[in-house]
Amino acid sequence: MTTAQAHPIIDTVIFDLGGVLIDWNPRHLYRKLFGDDVDAMERFLREVCNTEWNEQQDAGRSWEDAVQEAIARHPSEATMIRAYHERWHEMIAGALDQTVAVLDELRAKGIRILALTNWSHETFPVAVERFPFLQWFEGVLVSGTEGLKKPDPAIFALMNARYQIDPQRAVFIDDLQRNIDAAQAAGLHGIHFSGAQQLRTDLRKLGLPVNSHADS
Repeated sequence: MTTAQAHPIIDTVIFDLGGVLIDWNPRHLYRKLFGDDVDAMERFLREVCNTEWNEQQDAGRSWEDAVQEAIARHPSEATMIRAYHERWHEMIAGALDQTVAVLDELRAKGIRILALTNWSHETFPVAVERFPFLQWFEGVLVSGTEGLKKPDPAIFALMNARYQIDPQRAVFIDDLQRNIDAAQAAGLHGIHFSGAQQLRTDLRKLGLPVNSHADS
């Protein structure tokens, strides 16, 4: 993370969503489907519907095309592949409430809050309907809608241009270091998220008005 010294005051906080504010993980669904066979589940998520495959939906590929492509590669796994889309909502365990509390504090103090997320444009409305706090943001840039995804430098350039962000006055929070590296290359401050308490500490180091503890 960059330091606050020798930089202007931070007035904009940009949040990633999955893994920071929302507990999304395909294992929440596939533990139900594979039961005690953890090895089979991990093989499926490594070889069939893996991260690279899912990220193509984040970049704008349709779920229909994604499912057909995966079934063509692994026809014997067709039922499990279809479940990735048909039961996608079961991959969301809920909100990460302690981070939502940080978001709420920033909002209450008048700090500008935005979101930048790698998410399919087809499934993002499910999250919008489920989580009222997504309405708190001044804007949410969804990769699947734009046809760009983190860590592509172009999505950070688009974010800065669309919302007229001064990168030196903004901090980006994400749970993946590669995305933080890209944000910093775009001139933003970066916080690699590992938990709400650590986030409070790092935001306070940048001079942002959050409590040191959730119950403070």
